[in-house]
Amino acid sequence: MSTTRRFRCDDLLKFNNVNLDVLTETYNMPFYLQYLTTWPEYFLIKESPDGTPMGYIMGKAEGQKELWHGHVTAVTVAPEYRRLGVAKQLMDSLETVSENVYNAFFVDLFVRVSNTLAINMYNAFGYSVYRRVLGYYSGEEDAFDMRKALPRDTDKKSVVPLSHPIMPEDLEW
Repeated sequence: MSTTRRFRCDDLLKFNNVNLDVLTETYNMPFYLQYLTTWPEYFLIKESPDGTPMGYIMGKAEGQKELWHGHVTAVTVAPEYRRLGVAKQLMDSLETVSENVYNAFFVDLFVRVSNTLAINMYNAFGYSVYRRVLGYYSGEEDAFDMRKALPRDTDKKSVVPLSHPIMPEDLEW
């Protein structure tokens, strides 16, 4: 049986099998450590029974007033563990933390517009495209800002799509 637990520093030395994917952003060690120390409840790893990393999620809480939300910085699953519900379990955990610990209005994430597999997966998880961010990925590729309203957003205002794209410098958070 697989387990989900909080990420630990030594996991950074074990998760290469998960990050070996052209669509997975790999960050530098200080970036991972900042998340681990600032938002440990948002940084989770899913392990197989033998301790092999199956996938992980990292996120944070940010914003102000009605823009207070949970943000998915990265969620990725090793190729051999895809289509087993690992991403769904990790996303559910982040949403639960956003709702119960941070009392957020919504959860958001950014995804490459060319990553149709991920977009379809997020749609199946209840996320919808809120807006397009032009040149978000190194100025070369646009991103969709996808959102899912949480119970605190009773009128679902946080997910009403914008009619026009924005530039990365216009992002609030």
